[in-house]
Amino acid sequence: MTYSREEKDWLEREWAFRAWGRAGLLSTDDYRQVLAWEADGVPMDLVVSALNAFFDRREKREKPRTFVALKHLDRDVAKAVKLREALVRAGPELDAGKGWAQVKAPLQDDPAARAAFEAWQRLRAQAPSPESAGYLTHHDREREARTALLALAETALGPAAEALRADLRRRLEAADMKEDGLVWKRAWNHHWARLVAAAWNLPLEGA
Repeated sequence: MTYSREEKDWLEREWAFRAWGRAGLLSTDDYRQVLAWEADGVPMDLVVSALNAFFDRREKREKPRTFVALKHLDRDVAKAVKLREALVRAGPELDAGKGWAQVKAPLQDDPAARAAFEAWQRLRAQAPSPESAGYLTHHDREREARTALLALAETALGPAAEALRADLRRRLEAADMKEDGLVWKRAWNHHWARLVAAAWNLPLEGA
């Protein structure tokens, strides 16, 4: 696997977004870490997911470490990779409704939302290996199912969604992202999904 320039830009902007521009990215050690993940075939979306898990945990500490580097994400990256591998191994026997009980009402009581969640979970569990001929087609179906679920969750937010959008726009601008650029769109979609999921306690971890 080789990371594209866009994927590397995505990681750099995500780092700036979560660190509020405090920490530079791609020191010599950071660059070596990116090359190591690249050589191991770790998808960039898992790296970004791990980055967010690391900073979520860091924000809960009373005295977080002042120096942060990409190597500090390695444990979270390994965890994300193992989770995805476990989902593939689970196959169709996975309990598609697992995790729904934690979702907040009224979304939890919406049968359409629950059906969308279970459909997405089944597709995640049935994902073929990246080497399979049908991998890309299945990946597209999985993303479409996830998008459908998030659309229902976003609609259920009602007027509260606008305040979340305004806050996210401010943070992306603070990370020096160009609105409507490729990196902006990727970051917006990624963080908007996390905000919507957090509002309902919807389990999207590892996805």
